[in-house]
Amino acid sequence: LQDTDEFILPTGANKTRGRFELAFFTIGGCCMTGAAFGALNGLRLGLKETQNMAWSKPRNVQILNMVTRQGALWANTLGSLALLYSAFGVIIEKTRGAEDDLNTIAAGTLTGMLYKSTGKV
Repeated sequence: LQDTDEFILPTGANKTRGRFELAFFTIGGCCMTGAAFGALNGLRLGLKETQNMAWSKPRNVQILNMVTRQGALWANTLGSLALLYSAFGVIIEKTRGAEDDLNTIAAGTLTGMLYKSTGKV
């Protein structure tokens, strides 16, 4: 067995990913999670709103419209929040010059404050 690392890194490079690199994973993951949650919520709402209709093309179309509308809405919302959080995190890290939990707390706080300031519930 070899005890060497799998990847060759330049001298002085970190073995962990920085906040900027993780931002892409965070944003994409939140968009996909939001789309999945929104699609399930849209299916629930679509079935509830069309429960008095017989199974037909118009009912299927209404349900499908609700699934896609809710999926896009949730993906957009969670993706936007993830983008704000990641941007604040990178800016705070670069400004302070430190990687610690305070950056995470500050980024989350600023994201929440900005999101609530728009009047959304």
